[in-house]
Amino acid sequence: MKAFMDADFLLSNDTAKKLYHEYAAKVPVLDYHCHINPREIAEDRRFENITQVWLGGDHYKWRFMRSCGVEEYYITGAASDHDKFIKWAECLGKAIGNPLYHWSHLELQRYFGFYGALSAKNAEEVWELCNKKLAEPSMTARNIIKNSNVTLICTTDDPIDSLEWHKVIAEDKDFDVQVLPAWRPDKAMYIEKPDYAEYIGKLAKVSGVEITSFEDVKKALCIRMDYFASMGCSVSDHGLEYVYYAPATAEEVEAIFAKKMSGGEVSREEEFKFKTAFMIFVGGEYCRRNWVMQLHYGVKRDNNKVMFAKIGPDTGYDCTNNYAPSSQLADFLNAVNEATGLPKTIIYSLNPVDNQAIGTIIGAFQDSAAVGKIQQGSAWWFNDNKTGMIEQMTSLANLGNLSGFVGMLTDSRSFLSYTRHEYFRRILCNLIGGWVENGEFPEDYDILGEMVRNISYYNAVNYFGFNL
Repeated sequence: MKAFMDADFLLSNDTAKKLYHEYAAKVPVLDYHCHINPREIAEDRRFENITQVWLGGDHYKWRFMRSCGVEEYYITGAASDHDKFIKWAECLGKAIGNPLYHWSHLELQRYFGFYGALSAKNAEEVWELCNKKLAEPSMTARNIIKNSNVTLICTTDDPIDSLEWHKVIAEDKDFDVQVLPAWRPDKAMYIEKPDYAEYIGKLAKVSGVEITSFEDVKKALCIRMDYFASMGCSVSDHGLEYVYYAPATAEEVEAIFAKKMSGGEVSREEEFKFKTAFMIFVGGEYCRRNWVMQLHYGVKRDNNKVMFAKIGPDTGYDCTNNYAPSSQLADFLNAVNEATGLPKTIIYSLNPVDNQAIGTIIGAFQDSAAVGKIQQGSAWWFNDNKTGMIEQMTSLANLGNLSGFVGMLTDSRSFLSYTRHEYFRRILCNLIGGWVENGEFPEDYDILGEMVRNISYYNAVNYFGFNL
């Protein structure tokens, strides 16, 4: 029997062990998509206790606690931080087979020096140990990032954001980790939302453009893209139900926009037409600016309307959407390609059933502009586990170029989530090691070592064009 989460955790053969310890583990971390609050980095936040850094905003943990029958009072309610942690520890002891078990214990090992197994039996002991460690200077937000060997972070930022905290960080020469904004214009596209007109008013104010048409929206967005670019942005991100393709004339799109702005309700057909026009426009701008376009889709959000009314979005009530027509994704990419050329694009689906569809679609749009110009993104959200990662990388290897894969990201709000890169790298090395041990690829460490180092870090550096 293997020891619990020892140095060879998830590494089941000698090739995997060599690849991980001698190659993958030694390269830095590049986190090109996360939801970290840049203000907390700028102010170098200190955390008073483990609950603040571990459970605050972590809807993965909240979902599991609910599945264990924990009252909402101890999850997002008014319970003390101590009591919330104790409840989480009680639940974690039940999380066999769940990535939360692995993530949590990797974080306890790497950041707090605790190599046991957290459960109800030792919760008080671990609470005290972690809080004592958090009081040390090494555990401020910035020092956690630096000690995690992170070189660059891309946050997630709305077009109307002032980016004031990014500016503070960039001007501080004592902090050498780059923290760059990433463009997330979802609110400018979500024409079906009741507060859409209000948002457009804010966009008009911050851009200095009087917005009375969709053409004005485009002008305002371009002005804001210019500003984001001046702050180092070269990455966009979109949260989509699915990738739409419902072409319409410019006149139709303007009529839909005018209808919404005058207080009318748009139909689903009109919504899809507007969103298609919006995405084709921004895709062309990304190509012109040499930005990377990330498409996250396949999620149905805020399903529990009772709880949404009580505690709002991003609280653990989302699910996988099983409707994501691959034909519309292909047609959308083709439309952008015909109009302006495609930007570098990373495609993520929350539904693992889409792996093969994505793998075949990206192969239809590759060109010599970059190795793996069109990427299948890493296993995302509900797939961010051992099984999901193996399936995504195996499918990518079967249908495309795994060696050109841009690898892992945290997609997290937590400063302790950088161990997810370690988790990914161990799974990557074990997968490749298994193929080698099975005689499916030669034991050539010049090739293999470079491959895992690149997937772990250097492919992303080169793909995004970051200056590191």
